[in-house]
Formats: sequence, structure tokens, C-alpha cells
Amino acid sequence: MYDLPDLNIKEKILNILKNRSLWMIIVLIILLASFGFYAKIFSLSYVKNQASSFLQQLQRPVTENQPEQKTEYTSDISYEQAIIDSVKQSSPSVVSIVISKNLPIYEQQWVNPFGENSPFDFQIPKYVQKGTKLQEVGAGSGFIVSEDGLVLTNKHVVLDKKAEYTVLTNDGQKYTAKVLALDPVQDLAVVKIQSDKKFQAIKVGDSSGIQLGQTVIAIGNALGQFSNTVSVGIVSGLGRTLSASDQAGGFSEKLEGIIQTDAAINSGNSGGPLINLKGEVVGINTAMAQGAENIGFAIPINMAKKDIDQIIKTNKIVYPFLGVRYVVINSDVKDKYKLSVDNGALVIRGDKGEAAVVKDSGADKAGIKSGDIILEINGEKITQDNKMNMIINKYNPGDNITLKILRDGQEQEVQITLTERPQ
Repeated sequence: MYDLPDLNIKEKILNILKNRSLWMIIVLIILLASFGFYAKIFSLSYVKNQASSFLQQLQRPVTENQPEQKTEYTSDISYEQAIIDSVKQSSPSVVSIVISKNLPIYEQQWVNPFGENSPFDFQIPKYVQKGTKLQEVGAGSGFIVSEDGLVLTNKHVVLDKKAEYTVLTNDGQKYTAKVLALDPVQDLAVVKIQSDKKFQAIKVGDSSGIQLGQTVIAIGNALGQFSNTVSVGIVSGLGRTLSASDQAGGFSEKLEGIIQTDAAINSGNSGGPLINLKGEVVGINTAMAQGAENIGFAIPINMAKKDIDQIIKTNKIVYPFLGVRYVVINSDVKDKYKLSVDNGALVIRGDKGEAAVVKDSGADKAGIKSGDIILEINGEKITQDNKMNMIINKYNPGDNITLKILRDGQEQEVQITLTERPQ
């Protein structure tokens, strides 16, 4: 009987112990689980922080142990070197042309206006000529195109027949020069250095492929004082037509097919070369626009090639001659004369009644008459950009050409032999 309560107590104690163990186990499991969870969070956070720190190290500016690298502008050396090389190659062929004339020398003297035997002792200053003296009156530029000293320049530079001309080469040597020929159409002239020495000729390029924006270099005797001055720019216009005159107003000429450039061209640069980055001359610097900045003009070198060849072969410059007066057809001309075409050249009398066809010319002998429209020359169409005189000038006196003309609404072909243009 007494043992029963003891058994119950033991069971209760065992139950209590079992329950405590269970709770302890549960608590322990919870603690372990919590520890694992936080451990994972800690581990992930640690890894994340380390990775972020590593990336920041990669992105951090260079430390004091290594100099900081900056992004700076650097010039295109190949472009600069091309300019330098082109100038070095061309400069020995560029010359200054000095213009000199015998000018009167005046001396101031005091004279009696009433005569030497006048009773009045009265004198006034008077300038009296005391002979003449060779003096420099102008300057221009040019460039050597042959080893024997042929120099190409502008016609307006060497136009004065009473002047004497001296060529100053790049190495500082002086030579007398003789004007061989003046181009009757273009502002071009050929001068010969009077020396048996061999000179370095400039490299002649091709102006037919010039592009807008192309880099060009002008070299010349700027202002007649600074020889071999170099200026760099681009081709800013093509096919320009302008009327150019010298500063004194004594020379005026219409120029067509001209190159426009923003390379600085000043007084004294006239006749100097306009070269490309290959050191090839592509133009002859000729004029500058008054009242503007960096607008200069050059004659394409292809227009001068024939002059050079003719001087070498015949010692003169001649032009072919068709023998017609004409007006290039555009929309206004078409409407005014009620024409059926908007291109070509209309053969027409001059404003003062001059004959439309010059007597005994090639056109006259071929039967061309007033009212004819010349459409093509040897298959080349006549347009506003490709005028008839530009096409004709590609040929020589004596050449036979074929004209396609429109007469009374009918197209026909006419054979013509070009003659020499009268001076």
C-alpha cells in the first residue's frame, strides 16, 4: 500500500524530467537554428561587403604610388607631319618676284619765282628732277615648273613692260628674270630665270579631283615682305566666277572655274602655289576678297598646264578659236528667246550689233549662223557648269571638233577646224 504513492512520484518526476529535456532540446534546436540563420546572414553580409570593397578598390583613383592618368587632347601627328613634309618639299620651288622701275629722283631747290634777275629777293621751294633711279615698286610670288628655271606666276604681277623683274629663290639667291609670255585669257604668265643653273621644279598635281573641305596650303611672298609665308586652310568653294582687278584699278579680268579657299592669301601672294598634303601644286593663288576675312581665290593648275607645255614646245601661249558670239542658255534665256531647250549656247549678235559669227573663222567656214544652238562639242554637253569656252580651251588651234547643233528644231552635226585666237 505505501509503495504506490512512491511509484506515482517517480513517474511524475520522470515525466517532469522528460518534459524538461524535451523543452531543453527544443530550446537548443531553436538556438542552433537561430545561430545558423544569423550565421548565414552574417556570412552573406560579410561576402557582400568584401565584394563591394573589392569593386571599390578597382574603381578607386590611382593611389600616390602610381601617377594619375588624365585624358588629354593630342594632335594628329600624321596630319601635322603631312603639312610639314609638303611645305619642305615645295618651298625650294617657291620664289619671290620683285618688280623694279626707273623712277625720277626729285631734289628740293629754292628759286626766285620772278626770275634770277628779279629785284625782289624772294624764294620759294621747288622740286626739280635729278635723273632716275631703279626702285622697287611691287612684289609677287611664283613657282618653278622646270629645271631650267621656268616660273609660273600671275599675269598681273608681270604685266608692266617697262618694269624689270628679279627672282629671289628660297636659298636667298637673286636672279634677273625675263617675261616669256602672258596668257591672253587667264591671269597667268611664264617667266624665265636668266641662269644656266638647274632648279628644283615643284610637283604638279591634278586639280580636277579637288574636293570641298580638302586641306590646302598657300605659300608666297606675303605683303611683298615675308617670303615663303605658309598658311593652311581648306577648299571652301569650287567653280567660282569673279571679276578681279589690281589695287590700282589698271588691270581687270573675269575669272571662271576658280578655287575658293580660306587659307590666308594676302597682297604679294599672287602667283604663289596652292598645294595639297602630297606637296603637289593644285592652284595658283590669284586674288582675295576685299572687305572679307579668309576668302581667297586660286586658278586651278590644270588651266595652266597647257601654258607650260606650249612655252616649252613653242615659246608662246595660244588659244583655240571657234569664232562665234554666244550666250549660255538658262531658264531666263530660254524664256526670253522662246527656246525649246534649257542648255547649250545660243549663237547671237553682240549688244552693239557685232556679228554673231566672226568672218573667216572655223565656225564661219563650217556654216554656223545666228540663231543656232550649240548643244555639244565632241560629245561633251554645254551647261552652266561646263561652259563652251571651258570645253574649247581643252583643244589646240588646228584641232578638228564635232559640234552638235540645234537649227530650226532639228539636231545635226557639224565638223569644224579650230583656228588660233586673235590677240
